[in-house]
Amino acid sequence: MDEIGKDNGIKCTCEQLIAVMKTRGAEGAAKVEKLFGDASTLAVDYLKSSTTEGLSGDADGIAERKRLFGVNVIPEPEAKSFLRLMWEAMQDLTLIILMFAAGISLILGLTIEIESNGWIEGVAILASVIVVVLVTAFNDYTKEKQFRGLKNRIKEEQKFSVIRGGTVQQINVAEIVVGDIAQVKYGDLLPADGIVIQSNDLKTDESSLTGESDLIKKGPNNIMLLSGTHVMEGSGKMVVTAVGINSQSGIIFTLMSGKRDMADQPHIDDDDEDDDLRIEDDTLSGNGEIDIEKPEKKKRLKEKSVLQGKLNKLAILIGKVGLCIAILSLVVLIVRFCIEIYAIKQLPWEASHSRRFLSFVIIAITVIVVAVPEGLPLAVTISLAYSVKKMMLDNNLVRHLDACETMGNATAICSDKTGTLTTNRMTVVSSYLGKKLYTHDPVVNDLSTDYIEILCEGIATNSSYTSKIMPPPPENPDQLPGQVGNKTECALLGFVKNFDRDYDDYRKKVTEEHFLKVYTFNSVRKSMSTVIPKGSGCRIYTKGASEIILKKCSSIVDSDGVVHDFSGNERGNLIKSVVEKMASNGLRTIGLAYKEIMNYNSVNWDDEDSIIDNLTCIGVVGIEDPVRPEVPSAIKQCQSAGIVVRMVTGDNVETAKSIALKCGIISEDDGFIVIEGKDFNKRIRDKNNKISLHRLSKLLPKIRVLARSSPEDKYTLVKGLIQSKSIQDVVAVTGDGTNDGPALKVADVGFAMGIAGTDVAKEASDIILTDDNFRSIVKAVMWGRNVYDSISKFLQFQLSVNVTAVVTAFVGSATIQASPLKAVQLLWVNLIMDTFASLALATELPSPDLLNRKPYGRHKALISRTMTKNIIGHCLYQLTVLFLIIFYGEVLFDIKEGRENETQHSITPTKHFTMVFNTFVQMQIFNEINARKIHGERNVLQGILKNPIFLIIFFGTVFVQVILVEVGGIAFHCLPLDLDLWLWCIFFGVGELVWGAVLSYIPSYKLPKSWRFGTKPVEYPISEPDSVHDNRARLLWLRGLSRLQAQIRVINAFRSSLNDRRSSTHVALGRRSTYGHIHTHNCVESTV
Repeated sequence: MDEIGKDNGIKCTCEQLIAVMKTRGAEGAAKVEKLFGDASTLAVDYLKSSTTEGLSGDADGIAERKRLFGVNVIPEPEAKSFLRLMWEAMQDLTLIILMFAAGISLILGLTIEIESNGWIEGVAILASVIVVVLVTAFNDYTKEKQFRGLKNRIKEEQKFSVIRGGTVQQINVAEIVVGDIAQVKYGDLLPADGIVIQSNDLKTDESSLTGESDLIKKGPNNIMLLSGTHVMEGSGKMVVTAVGINSQSGIIFTLMSGKRDMADQPHIDDDDEDDDLRIEDDTLSGNGEIDIEKPEKKKRLKEKSVLQGKLNKLAILIGKVGLCIAILSLVVLIVRFCIEIYAIKQLPWEASHSRRFLSFVIIAITVIVVAVPEGLPLAVTISLAYSVKKMMLDNNLVRHLDACETMGNATAICSDKTGTLTTNRMTVVSSYLGKKLYTHDPVVNDLSTDYIEILCEGIATNSSYTSKIMPPPPENPDQLPGQVGNKTECALLGFVKNFDRDYDDYRKKVTEEHFLKVYTFNSVRKSMSTVIPKGSGCRIYTKGASEIILKKCSSIVDSDGVVHDFSGNERGNLIKSVVEKMASNGLRTIGLAYKEIMNYNSVNWDDEDSIIDNLTCIGVVGIEDPVRPEVPSAIKQCQSAGIVVRMVTGDNVETAKSIALKCGIISEDDGFIVIEGKDFNKRIRDKNNKISLHRLSKLLPKIRVLARSSPEDKYTLVKGLIQSKSIQDVVAVTGDGTNDGPALKVADVGFAMGIAGTDVAKEASDIILTDDNFRSIVKAVMWGRNVYDSISKFLQFQLSVNVTAVVTAFVGSATIQASPLKAVQLLWVNLIMDTFASLALATELPSPDLLNRKPYGRHKALISRTMTKNIIGHCLYQLTVLFLIIFYGEVLFDIKEGRENETQHSITPTKHFTMVFNTFVQMQIFNEINARKIHGERNVLQGILKNPIFLIIFFGTVFVQVILVEVGGIAFHCLPLDLDLWLWCIFFGVGELVWGAVLSYIPSYKLPKSWRFGTKPVEYPISEPDSVHDNRARLLWLRGLSRLQAQIRVINAFRSSLNDRRSSTHVALGRRSTYGHIHTHNCVESTV
């Protein structure tokens, strides 16, 4: 890496560039000047690139640069081996206790009871534990492999703009090399380190490095651009100076993973090792106000995903109940044995009694194993993983797994207009030029050459040079020209062609390097201005929201290029007759203006308000962005599904209202309001100018369209919908801009636009819409509801198994001093209801019928009255059948009574209790069919043939059960059953279907409301990195590794589920838990 390229003329080393990039601010600029002269000299003379043409792009040259300076890839840690996953699966406490007890049983069987084959039970339990470990490890291995594939897909889709061979190209970030000239713009997340060559009002967010929340302006005195930081304003060019493990993010990664000599790296205070990153967030004050303007730093409570919060509470409760019953069973067994043996029979202690006590412990442990709902996290993981894979086919790229099921609970969607509800294919269809209104293409002969020059030059130069019109491919000349970059600017560039002008000619005359000043577009300005030289003076071109631009105009130019005064009355008439008319037809109106300055040397460019004032109006254009043809029907689906759709847009009220009517968001005289951002703020603030939650709660239900909104307005709207006690919506939000980040983060589910969205928006989102289409959101709702239902199906099934098995074990312990279901048998049952049932019930495909019911929301019961009815009903049926067989089996089926054998804890199996085990399993297998329907449907077989996984598992379980009964022998405590006994077992199993049909006729609404469980959402303290004031630079710098985190967050969420499943008390995948808690001791895991 220290060898200087001799053949290609490169004159600097990788180590020199790394040393330079470690400096900041003026010190960095001085070091660059000392070593290389300036950034342009570094690029041209030392790195043999060109500031205008970039690298040539030849394969040999690129390969040589990769050899000298490294590749822009941060290596991943090795995937966990299957053996390691097995080891981790064996860390489960219940399995450890079982293995310990089985080991003791094995020792006793091989020493004290060797003649009676007492060792077989210990071997059988160990074998069962091994099977459970193998299945768990296989599941973990398969899922991790799947999510690595998902991460690789995300990585492959990351592109960045560089100049090669004189043309701007979008290349994969992994192909960026040192010496590349990269174009950076608003919203980018920098994939490599670089030095600024040219900047236009360029500002970056480096809070992840310095802890400073203020944006850092890049210019002559601050030229370092660092990988992992965000471009928040402006645009520019940089020469890439460090990539991969040599970039700032790469150095931190290698430091944390131990791959770089720790002595060469800055020290990280060990005391901060376990500190969590905290956020600054707005909080509700005690008097019901929301202060979003002066947030205070504190840890706040934020709800986990709706379903998982309730599942966590339920899992803890079931675990506690199971533990209590297990302890009670153990006490009953020990006390009864001691009284009978030592008090009544007055027998002395014998070595064989140790096996009896050990068997009591094993029974208690197996009760816990069955009672604890270990399958819940697995069912959640399988269902989410399956849905994520399928949702990718529906243009939903899921970054946070729990966002899937949260979408199923969504009660409100706040959608952008451009690109989501509309096609984002913009064209100018109306214009006001030369003081004349054109409702079609303007007549070129009506306008003088001078006027056309001002108009076209202003459009061409006062726009991002990355916005371009691409000609149709030669093989398809009838195809529409491609629009690259900002679509509004592309519409204006296409408009230039109407005047037989080429916008590229103007850009070649006035390159970006010639710009004197650029005021880039942002949500505050709602305009963009570019200053270009004109002799000893300069000209300012401005474009933006028409009413804002017109208010700053004091003159107007006519078709001959003559400037006239522009009075307030004329401005008002123009707005009313032109702007509002265009807007009422759904057009976005853009104002165009300019200003001449005689001597730019005397201008204070920081005084923007006085500079961008007294403008001369060139005209107004109306841009059409047609509504996507599929959107009205998709919105109608949402409304029938009980989801309120709101549109949040930067367009004016008339444009927004017109589009909302076309989409079906509102209708004439429906009573809902379309409100502008300023009015919205006035109506929700009190006399102290604080946002009142009371006022907000009264206004929000009426709002359907928020026009001319700022990011703060959008954030307030979303937060109000979530926090208002009278509303408490589950809110999904779409966003594409950098400033949409706060709203995307605070929303329950944030959707970023995959095509038009900035990297910052994607980083803040939960799901990326790869086609920017609202219809894909509706598909996400359908998948989310399917996930919720799949987990509820599994929950209903597992609780039925749990209750029946635990009650049977407890009653058996109290009556016959033994569990009718042996430890090894219960492990098989546990395998059925954990792994196999998870796969069978969590892989049902969604149906359109899911959109015909209202959303669950935050307060819908996790276990509904219908589910409770089914759980209790099926448990009663199963317990009745089992107790009949246990206590009267010898009478009913003419078999030898086996209770005495069980009481004596003989290892010799009997047909009596083999039938108990087989009947129990058969009832669970057929009850699995009942569990497919949880809303009271009577036809539980509907759609069963469409789920091959369910059918395979159903028949596979039956087959394995036959093998266990017929050849399991002493190991599974079974004797082969006669055909008539098999038929009775299957008869009782099929009876589950008949009994389920009977239960479906009991009306759930007549049952008491106390039969519902989980109506209240659970809150958990979490922290989310947002705007952080913290000087732990190295820890905070990890936030800057957003590219890497975006690729692996899904894996971390999955790993979280694995860890939680092993603790058996937490349901996994807490929303953004990986995102908010970064510890130095697990950095290798969390930054891949």
